[in-house]
Amino acid sequence: MTPGRPVPPPLAKPVAPEAATPEATAADGGRPAAAFGATSPDSGLVPLTLARRAPGADDVEIAIEFCGLCHSDVHATRGEWGGKVWPLVPGHEIVGTVSRVGSAVVDLAVGDRVGVGCIVDSCRHCESCLDGLEQYCENGMTGTYGAVDRRNGDAVTQGGYASSIVVDRRYVLRVPEALDPASAAPLLCAGVTTFSPLRHFEVEDGDVVGVVGLGGLGHMAVKLAKAMGARVVVFTTSEAKVAAALELGADEVVLSRDEDAMAAANRSIDLIIDTVAAPHDLNPYFRTLRVDGALFQLGLPSEPMPPVNPGALIRRRIAYAGSLIGGIAETQEMLDFCAEHGVAAEIEMVRADQLNEAYDRMVAGDVKYRFVLDTSTLQAPAKEAHA
Repeated sequence: MTPGRPVPPPLAKPVAPEAATPEATAADGGRPAAAFGATSPDSGLVPLTLARRAPGADDVEIAIEFCGLCHSDVHATRGEWGGKVWPLVPGHEIVGTVSRVGSAVVDLAVGDRVGVGCIVDSCRHCESCLDGLEQYCENGMTGTYGAVDRRNGDAVTQGGYASSIVVDRRYVLRVPEALDPASAAPLLCAGVTTFSPLRHFEVEDGDVVGVVGLGGLGHMAVKLAKAMGARVVVFTTSEAKVAAALELGADEVVLSRDEDAMAAANRSIDLIIDTVAAPHDLNPYFRTLRVDGALFQLGLPSEPMPPVNPGALIRRRIAYAGSLIGGIAETQEMLDFCAEHGVAAEIEMVRADQLNEAYDRMVAGDVKYRFVLDTSTLQAPAKEAHA
């Protein structure tokens, strides 16, 4: 297991217009999209109509089929992270088919199944972007929703709880035919978020990976680590999740509140993926790591965490790190890996009129393991756009 795996170069390069086959131009005009979003922090999700832009030369228009529900969508639409402009249509786990392409797009065609994750633009010239790490863009990446789109008139981006979206081709992923499109949607956030640190540490046969928490991120970490050949140990506070973890492929489950069980796990883990988004003490998990082990924090608690004991890190040369989603090239690599190894998210499909109930269930932890919106259940767009 070797830290610092080089990230592949960005997949999407600018295409010379003279090499393109025209399919759409700005003169074709934008098309309204039916959507569900919030009009204020306490409005809940309600039907809306979006004025999607006309595809430019480098753009791809996508007819959305499915969009995963992420817990960050709940925080954003309920105003828990502040700084949002209303109305706000969430959704950054988007799968659909190409409906129009711009005149400079030659590698995608109408009818291709594609995906869009958390990023729809970045500066494209900083060191991070040139290294294929758009999520760490030094000038600020453009999120799929609730972000200022500086390349398109400073409009606020609106996400995938909608019938369509227009995205620059550089940030559009190909969804392999081997993947079920609905189950593939959560891969574009939960999948790549867990894939990235596993790949960064080159997890392989013989490694032992610990997964803390068994929710949307945790269940993907289990599946991906197993597909990479690792032995997987799930840490959970809930006895009710023991059977579920084993069903997902975990080799062992440790109840983290059991001091004897935690002691027995001492020095047995190479890498821990921590997906818990609530404050919790990390020091007991550090004791389970071997020399040169690492703990990657993926969950983002809203309140302060208990302090880390530096001695626990120093005595075994342990690394405590964080990781944010993945770049475009790495996301494509993840999708191809999942197709090759038969990895997909465990999902529950919801209709548009079930979105508010699904949000409440997510907050209560009542989902195995990701909700996915079937966008065919959206109503037709209204005559006038809300955003």
